[in-house]
This record gives sequence, structure tokens and C-alpha cells, in this order.
Amino acid sequence: MSKTFSAEEVSQHNTRDDIWIIYNNKVYDVTQYLDEHPGGEEVILDCAGGDSTEAFDDIGHSEDAHEMLESLFIGDLIGGIKPKSNNSKSSGSGSGDSNLPLIGIAVVILAIIAYFFLNK
Repeated sequence: MSKTFSAEEVSQHNTRDDIWIIYNNKVYDVTQYLDEHPGGEEVILDCAGGDSTEAFDDIGHSEDAHEMLESLFIGDLIGGIKPKSNNSKSSGSGSGDSNLPLIGIAVVILAIIAYFFLNK
């Protein structure tokens, strides 16, 4: 039987010298892997003490990465993950969508500039 941890317990392991993350309701101690991570330490530090499931899946990690993660497994999450408050950096689901209109406007402006520049 594996050990169990609450999200609150995991959240206390959020420093460079003590990093736990949650992935698919499992808890991993990734402290020793920080310096070896091919994507740099910042992406791991951003998830330190919290749920990294979305960030990990969005990257499309290889089978080797999944095997490496399994070697860092320390237990299961109990009680689920509490949603982030509105005061946090991310307001949860869909928070990245707020930049889509700005990106669309930038693309249109660049297209107009390119059209006029190329048709001189």
C-alpha cells in the first residue's frame, strides 16, 4: 500500500531544495531531478507544491519522461485538489484564453502592414 498525501501537505514542498508535485492524483518528489530537467528548472519550480497535470500533458512528454516521473513517485493524493483562488496567478480553467483577442488583433495588424508593404 502506497503512502498518501493531502494537497495541503504537498503544497508545503515548494522550494528549490524540496519540490513535490502532483500529476494525475499521484505525488512525486522531483527535487533531485530539478537540475536534470531538459526544459529548465523554471517550469518545475512553477508547479512546485501543486498540480502539474495540465502543464505536463500540454508539453507532450515522451515515454521516457513518463518513466522518469514514475521513478520519482512517493505516494497518492487524497482528498483532491482545491481550486485556486481568484487572487492567484492563474484563475484556473480558461485563464489563458484572455490573451486570444490580443493575439488576434496583433495578427490582423501584422497582416495589414505586410499587405501594404508588399504592394508598394
